[in-house]
Amino acid sequence: MANRMPGLGRRRRKGGDGDVEVFCVDEQADVALDLERWRRLALAALRAEGVSGQAELTVVFVDDDHMAELNSRYMGKTGPTDVLAFPIDAVEAEPNNGPGSFSRGPDRPETDFSDLPLLLGDVIVCPAVAQRQFSSHAGTLDDEIALLLVHGVLHVMGHDHMEQDQRETMQRREREILVASHWMGDAPPNFRQDHPEDTD
Repeated sequence: MANRMPGLGRRRRKGGDGDVEVFCVDEQADVALDLERWRRLALAALRAEGVSGQAELTVVFVDDDHMAELNSRYMGKTGPTDVLAFPIDAVEAEPNNGPGSFSRGPDRPETDFSDLPLLLGDVIVCPAVAQRQFSSHAGTLDDEIALLLVHGVLHVMGHDHMEQDQRETMQRREREILVASHWMGDAPPNFRQDHPEDTD
């Protein structure tokens, strides 16, 4: 599984007044998708990670060519991968009143950034790659897309799998979320989470 933009740790989880929203977009024609179903799974994963208040995540399903372009541009790798995650709200905003703000001009009220929407980021999934790899990975195409989606959401939330302990923690969270919100019970016996790209 591919990865997220590097350098981001655990994420802020509470937005301002409002609700968590997930926007799903289908920009591919390789696999028929039920966008509402995948929106609900991504929303369940965010809630399982403690996200609340006004927060937004975008999930985009793309074809091989688009994914290969993103993988090359942002990860420096050749060819399409299965999932990429791009966290957005990684840095707390700070007010900047411009030049001379400490020496002149009226006092301005302090901005309460905790009341602003929390822009979580984007998860990009390539169903065509999922279709090619599901039999040696999650077992079914449905479970593969579910795993990739949850994997991407967890990356957006700051999880990683560069080290063995991180990988074990992330895989445990993936399984917990899938059991609770995808299978509504135990994982199927042929479900596997290990993937060759996880050791990159």
